[in-house]
Amino acid sequence: MQNASTIHKATVIGAGAMGSGIAQVLAQAGVQVFLFDTKDEALDRAMSKLRGTMERLVEKGRLTSEEGEGILGRIHPILYLREAAESDLVIEAIYESLEAKRSVFTLIDDVVRPDCILATNTSSLSIAAISSGVTHPERLIGLHFFNPAPLMPLVEIVPSLATDPAVVARCEAEVLRWGKVGVVAKDTPGFIVNRVARPFYAEALNILEEGIADVPTIDWAMTHLGGFRMGPFELMDLIGHDVNYTVTETVWTQFYYDPRFRPNLTQKRLLEAGWLGRKTGRGFYNYHEGSPSKEPKTDLELGQKIVERILALLINEASDAVYRQVASPSDLEVAMTQGVNYPKGLIAWGAEWGFGQALKTLEALLSRTGDPRYRPCPLLRDWAEQPPII
Repeated sequence: MQNASTIHKATVIGAGAMGSGIAQVLAQAGVQVFLFDTKDEALDRAMSKLRGTMERLVEKGRLTSEEGEGILGRIHPILYLREAAESDLVIEAIYESLEAKRSVFTLIDDVVRPDCILATNTSSLSIAAISSGVTHPERLIGLHFFNPAPLMPLVEIVPSLATDPAVVARCEAEVLRWGKVGVVAKDTPGFIVNRVARPFYAEALNILEEGIADVPTIDWAMTHLGGFRMGPFELMDLIGHDVNYTVTETVWTQFYYDPRFRPNLTQKRLLEAGWLGRKTGRGFYNYHEGSPSKEPKTDLELGQKIVERILALLINEASDAVYRQVASPSDLEVAMTQGVNYPKGLIAWGAEWGFGQALKTLEALLSRTGDPRYRPCPLLRDWAEQPPII
């Protein structure tokens, strides 16, 4: 692909929360955006929501009314893909189904110009698998935005084996022009963030299942002592167990059932009961009005043990991502601070706390439980002997 010009016209496929958010990001950067959906009502909802967003930004003084109208004027709802013919970029943002995404790209492949970049916003599916039915897989790439797209700065840029390096370079430049922070990730389950973050949830669930601490205490430890903006159970309830559990299960199965990513039955039972978190009023917490709340046990020694146990698993997963060349150390640090708002990069945190301490924590857990999820990464062992320069 030779054309390296700026992207002026883009099509976003899917007018849900993610698609409309991506459309807003691009329109704010001056791109003409065609927002496609198969349903009129979905497009109407999206445009109404976008108008409300612009009005709030104007009220807060972040935009002038002219700027708000200009952004809305650059977003064009469409019901027919043929209207995307002159796009420089197409971003698919539909639900997580390999078959559905493949069918979208099969349709769009014959509509757009040969130099149009095809991008998927998938958070957990293989880019290679999505591109396998495309006539020119070298032009297909992953552009994984985080929700809500207008507010979250990170975009994971994920080439497949077939992706043209020129497409990667062009996407890196465009993501920067859109005001986002781009990191390049290997086409591996969960990419960077959804892979490295799994222990934040899983190890909190293990601690709960072992009876070491209850939900409010673990959340208290991770926020008040660990410095995270939200505790793991608060965050799972906010994301929704239908989403969070599914990502965990997808990563686990795609890694051939590696114990490091094994889901927890406690969360599966919530999903089966329909207790999906805030969206249903009940998850690990009860959000119905008047529901009693349980206070955490604010034991500093217990809290510190909780933080160190979860942190050791996170540092181990970060070191494994570097070891397996999923991302560079610098991109990994950016991904975890910008994508999920961790208080520190995990490599920097490991150097500060001591990689040896993380290794010692893992080895103690492995010895006690025999669970291979606690096996230390070879690179963590190396870093315990000789910390990396960051």
